[in-house]
Amino acid sequence: MEKTIAVIRGDGIGPEIVEQALRILRRVEARFGHRFTYEDVWMGGCAIDRYGSSLPDEMLEKARQADAVLLGAVGGPKWDGVSKENRPERGLLRLRAGLGLYANLRPAQIFPQLAAASPLREDIVARGIDFLIVRELTGGIYFGEHRTEEKDGETSATDVLSYSEKEIRRIARQGFEAARKRRHKLCSVDKANVLDSSRLWRKTVTEMAADYPDVEVSHMYVDNCAMQIVRNPAQFDVIVTENMFGDILSDEASMITGSIGMIPSASLGEGGRGMYEPIHGSAPDIAGQDIANPIGTILSAAMLLRYSLNLAQEADAVEAAVAAVLEEGWRTADICAPGAEPVGCMKMGELIAEHI
Repeated sequence: MEKTIAVIRGDGIGPEIVEQALRILRRVEARFGHRFTYEDVWMGGCAIDRYGSSLPDEMLEKARQADAVLLGAVGGPKWDGVSKENRPERGLLRLRAGLGLYANLRPAQIFPQLAAASPLREDIVARGIDFLIVRELTGGIYFGEHRTEEKDGETSATDVLSYSEKEIRRIARQGFEAARKRRHKLCSVDKANVLDSSRLWRKTVTEMAADYPDVEVSHMYVDNCAMQIVRNPAQFDVIVTENMFGDILSDEASMITGSIGMIPSASLGEGGRGMYEPIHGSAPDIAGQDIANPIGTILSAAMLLRYSLNLAQEADAVEAAVAAVLEEGWRTADICAPGAEPVGCMKMGELIAEHI
């Protein structure tokens, strides 16, 4: 297979963790006989420094031409004084829009070797944490009308939450298809007891269930779901929900796994196009010290192989290599037990590559 991967190293620890993910992808190339071409794309603070824009047009076009995008992290206090329209994060939003990415897939999985790192009780963790949150990414309250008004000496603000049936069907389909690849259970999360948008959401998902008779469908209010994620996460397989609910729930889910350094994510559009990145930030305070955890980025590369390149065996090999290294007791500083000796970012990447 010959494919092109756009590589956005980004800011802070981004270049370090991306380099280890590229090490893994090169190992996959050699092991399985593929050929990947890597195209560097500048986005974020580094692009502001170099081009004066967080995402120049030519960089967006390079990303569009690629089969998938691998991203490290963007942003940092260095660019706090930049105009709102050109902040590093605006480049990320522009990239998502330019690639037509509407679905965010966020796994919540705890490796058995790291069970002690979870803040949940041991008996809860022992039941297993392995579910996927499918979040709608381009609609809802974040993309609705926003206005602030002054009237009679008082300020009021309004944010509009709007969804069309087409938008709901599109993201629900991602949820159903993901469930088919996992344990065939889909939980649709809404607030249908209060919101009209949620009532349309529930109605639409219920109708679509007829097309997926092999998937067990349930519905849950978002507040109950937030409670259940910490009470009994083992009950979930795939959760599908709207933008703001998914934003909150996925961050909650990431914390019960023990370290955000371990969590990958995928943002998908039509035709398998996707962008893959760890969920953590650019962590400029530890940049250049070789102590960042590259596993979230490496697992994001595994998702890239699985979802955009349809290389399931190769993705399995990467994930198995991560598990093997953890089983041997290797840890970066963020997941290291007190008194134990951590390994650096480069060493962790090297160890994982050796197991593929």
